[in-house]
Amino acid sequence: MRSRLVLKLFLLTAALCTIILAAVYALQTLFFKDFYISRKVNDLKQALGAYASDYASGDGSETIGQLEQELYTRHNAWATVLDANGSIAAADRFGIYVKAYTNDGETSNLWVPLTNLVAPEEAASSDFALQAGSSLLIEGFRRDDVLIPIQLQMINGAGGQTWTNDVLSGRANDADLKRKRDEDSQQAESGAVNVQTDPPYVTFKAVVTVVHLPSSTGPDQLLYANELFLSRINEFQANLLLGEGETPAQGLQTTDLEQSGIRYKLFVLPMTDSSGHAAYLFAMSSLQPVDEAARMLRDYYGYVIGFAVLLVLLASSYYARTIARPLLRINQTTKRLASLDFTAELPASSADEIGELSRNINSLSGSLQRHIRQLEQDIEMEKRLENTRKEFIAGVSHELKTPLSVLKSCISILRDGVASHKRDHYFQAMDQEVERMDLLVVDMLDLAKLESGTYALKKETFRVDRLVMAVCDSLALPLKQKQLQLLTRLAPVTAEGNPHRIEQVLANFLTNAIRHSPEGGTIAVMAEEQEDRVLVCVKNKGDPIPPDQLDKVWDRFYRGEASRRRDQGGTGLGLAIARNILELHGSSYGAANTKDGVIFHFDLRRVPSS
Repeated sequence: MRSRLVLKLFLLTAALCTIILAAVYALQTLFFKDFYISRKVNDLKQALGAYASDYASGDGSETIGQLEQELYTRHNAWATVLDANGSIAAADRFGIYVKAYTNDGETSNLWVPLTNLVAPEEAASSDFALQAGSSLLIEGFRRDDVLIPIQLQMINGAGGQTWTNDVLSGRANDADLKRKRDEDSQQAESGAVNVQTDPPYVTFKAVVTVVHLPSSTGPDQLLYANELFLSRINEFQANLLLGEGETPAQGLQTTDLEQSGIRYKLFVLPMTDSSGHAAYLFAMSSLQPVDEAARMLRDYYGYVIGFAVLLVLLASSYYARTIARPLLRINQTTKRLASLDFTAELPASSADEIGELSRNINSLSGSLQRHIRQLEQDIEMEKRLENTRKEFIAGVSHELKTPLSVLKSCISILRDGVASHKRDHYFQAMDQEVERMDLLVVDMLDLAKLESGTYALKKETFRVDRLVMAVCDSLALPLKQKQLQLLTRLAPVTAEGNPHRIEQVLANFLTNAIRHSPEGGTIAVMAEEQEDRVLVCVKNKGDPIPPDQLDKVWDRFYRGEASRRRDQGGTGLGLAIARNILELHGSSYGAANTKDGVIFHFDLRRVPSS
């Protein structure tokens, strides 16, 4: 059995682990790359949205550099803000201010960005030709006080050096625009400006007034160092100025790009700057790390799977044996249970199904053992009931012997006609004996029921002070007949118990106190609150109980020396009944002598007042 079970578990575990590994490898190979790209694009979209919000509420160019650096650090993406003309609104501006001359001799100051015209390395060299005071022939697109250059040509010095925006020049070289450019070039010598295209295409002469070059340590070096990113900005600007391609209107737009075998994602998000002017958030992220990670994972999984297979074989073997061992113990234990041996117990420390099965078997074993013990207790209770019945019959026989003898004597005297003048006396004696026998039978039945072990005590909450006063009121006549003074000191407390049975106990204690108090004496009843208990005491003045008999007063048919005469009343069962009632309540009880009498006491569980 053991070998078959271990083999089945081993094969099942090994097959399951192998399937999981194969599924993971297949999913990794087929879907990881797309999932990675999708996750990266979504993260970038959220970051660009936050970037746009921060920029719109930020402090101009200083905010741009900080946001670009943070985006590159966290998401490995290049980003910058372009103005409405498609020029970089960088923190470290790269361009020139020029003074343009018109036909009528008027001048205007224009800003000419050089980002898409001059390489940053060239501008950083010491022999860069553009200096303040240089004369230029410029052609390009003008919007307000900004000129987007297509071409710059030095008029004096540097051998007529020329810089051309190849992308913008090529896009603008259509037939109509070329004709307008030729017409404008004929008037360029005089500084005339033609405003005929939209955006306005212009050619003019100008003099450089200020040159702004990027700092070699500025935050925009990351931007200027990426030629591909700059070229894509140049393409975007050309589309924007010439109305070609799809110009973004609302919402983030993404474009796929592949360069030299490397894939990129381009992002364009139209927005507004802090001044409310139109702007574009332009970003690019390389997907090369994704491709490299996917290739590395495919190679890495070859080693992982080899190691995992070995680990699966070892783990499956251990797992199979671990599962089989408790099953074998369970089999042995159930055999012992079948032979009525309930002493065996299974270890059930695990929280799995085997542990639960072990606990259930232990529970079954315990239940069977408890039922057997219950049967033994039932048999013992049956024996005790039988003894109670025997004692009841013996007690009844003993206690009924005297009253029956009295009845028999009285009947004989009445039948023989002896002392006919005492006829009423003998009838009264017989009536008293019958009443005493009736009380005796009731008390003995009550005691037998309490001692049987089958009596179910129903508990409820009740006010102890009110119950005591009700019992005292019911005994007002006996108190008055012996001219006894009743003193009460009752706290308004609530207890838990059976009020009918507690009333029976109090009535018994008070009846005994009345019976053994001298005429004109005093009886005190107290109910006090003690932490979580209620203490009830009944104290009377009179003869004390001998110390060696204090514990015997609770026995059935006990009568002290001072009350052995039957004419004192009582059946000798009252305190025995009280004892059983108090034990069913879980109460502490007792009797003690005082300096001038006897005190009986018991307690109940106190219930806090609501």
